[in-house]
Amino acid sequence: MEQQLDYAAVRAAADRIAAGVRPVAVVPAVVPAGGPAGGTWYALEHLQHTGSFKARGALNFLTAHHRAGSLPAAGVTIASGGNAGLACAWAARARAVPATVFLPANAPHVKVERLRGYGARVRLVGDRYAEALAACQEFAADTGALSSHAYDHPLIAAGAGTLLDEIRTALPGLDTVVVAVGGGGLFAGVATAAREHGVRVVAAEPENCRALNAALAAGRPVDVAVDSVAADSLGATRVSADALRAAQQGGAESVLVPDTAITAARRALWEEHRIVVETGAATALAALRGAPRPPGERVAVILCGANTDPADLATAVS
Repeated sequence: MEQQLDYAAVRAAADRIAAGVRPVAVVPAVVPAGGPAGGTWYALEHLQHTGSFKARGALNFLTAHHRAGSLPAAGVTIASGGNAGLACAWAARARAVPATVFLPANAPHVKVERLRGYGARVRLVGDRYAEALAACQEFAADTGALSSHAYDHPLIAAGAGTLLDEIRTALPGLDTVVVAVGGGGLFAGVATAAREHGVRVVAAEPENCRALNAALAAGRPVDVAVDSVAADSLGATRVSADALRAAQQGGAESVLVPDTAITAARRALWEEHRIVVETGAATALAALRGAPRPPGERVAVILCGANTDPADLATAVS
């Protein structure tokens, strides 16, 4: 299937997945006095199926292939023990096709069991992600299974981009949306839709997981070192070409935040709102806290995932 990432692709994705995903809830960070004029709002995408926005892209990817008749009997395969793997397994179950997920043999037992709970066939290979990925690629070549990706595919990014129009529907007059960036699938989709409506996008990355920021500086995707409290979900070593292209087309700003700010933002969400999110999701809020804001600006912070252990939050506030 030939695909490109543009606003038409995002609209097509919205039509494909409308019946299968939860529309995002948007709530004010502080109840506004006299009506919703300006202020910070939270897009609660951590309440999505599988606990993250990844469900949107995975469902769009599989549904598009199903409708095109290009979904093989061998099903779909992916190398990911994180949110992308969970989303792929969930979407495959929704389409009643097999999913085979490759993980390093040292992957946490809880992740393996969650994947199996979604009906996935789990293959444990090697002790590094690269080994699991190589095995996944070999499996796809041998069986004809459809190979999916955590973020670097137009259908995956377009599915994630459906969030922007849902946020605009819930929050008319949206000025700015803040997005955490790892490999760039969510950013690429959201920025593509945001550009259509003149909405500014802030791309938030940890200082030491800066794949998009480094790509902007180099003018091309480059490999970066990964070392952050948010590396479990934002630790891509290279950003997608679609994400870089979206950032270069204007209306987007790259912001780096230290781990201390990410941890503080995550704790603040818990203490002030009893919202539990991943450190990756808290990165978006960290980019906004303390930053100068135009008067009356209406900002939505996407809280993109909640697949985390809340025990450290309980420890931090006890």
